[in-house]
Amino acid sequence: MRESAQIVSDVHRLLMPHVKPGTRVSDLDAMAEDFIRANGARPAFKGYGSGSASVPAFPATLCVSIDDEVVHGIPSNRVLEEGQIVSIDVGTEKNGFFGDGAMTHPVGTVEAEKLRLMQVTRESLYRGISKAIVDNHLGDVSAAIQACVEENGFSVVRDLVGHGIGKKLHEEPPVPNFGRPGSGPLLKEGMTLAIEPMVNYGSFRVRIEANGWTVRTRDGSPSAHFEHTICISKDGPVLLTNHFDRENG
Repeated sequence: MRESAQIVSDVHRLLMPHVKPGTRVSDLDAMAEDFIRANGARPAFKGYGSGSASVPAFPATLCVSIDDEVVHGIPSNRVLEEGQIVSIDVGTEKNGFFGDGAMTHPVGTVEAEKLRLMQVTRESLYRGISKAIVDNHLGDVSAAIQACVEENGFSVVRDLVGHGIGKKLHEEPPVPNFGRPGSGPLLKEGMTLAIEPMVNYGSFRVRIEANGWTVRTRDGSPSAHFEHTICISKDGPVLLTNHFDRENG
């Protein structure tokens, strides 16, 4: 899992300089896919899903979600514009194991409240991770995320959750970003989780686009998304992805 997770982080670092006004989202997607395959892995999102007539399989390597798009934005020839915030989510599989990680970027100069939304979302992820220790409960992680978000006046998306991860991209248990301390499954050494707060500037309510994938805020307010893949060890949570940290974003 470290190998897959490291590729996720390397993709994020590869893309960071290119998240700027004038960049085509489809170009970011092509860069990511080329890099992942060159490193002996495959894009975990591309082809994901049932591929039913009503909801086709996800068609791209990245999920790229701009402003009021919460998650699962499908890359297109859309061009990034000054003042937007853009969430990039990457999943990889190598040698039968998965990694998953996301971060939200400013595009050029961004208004202060969007930056604060990003900062709070990132901080809520770290607060959740700090509770991912042996013999805590999953609700301790969820409650820490919710408290951080709501004490800053934002709202946690409730229709979408993090997840277990390992030999499958999405495994048990689901990891909500809201909950009660002391509730939910007991956390044990060796568990691997993808913790991913999705935080809206306005209401927590969301809607799904006609494409069956892209999730937007219902009130049109911006949203931010940060995610790490972690392992629970006897010495505390271990970050398997490392594409950003507290100090340098």
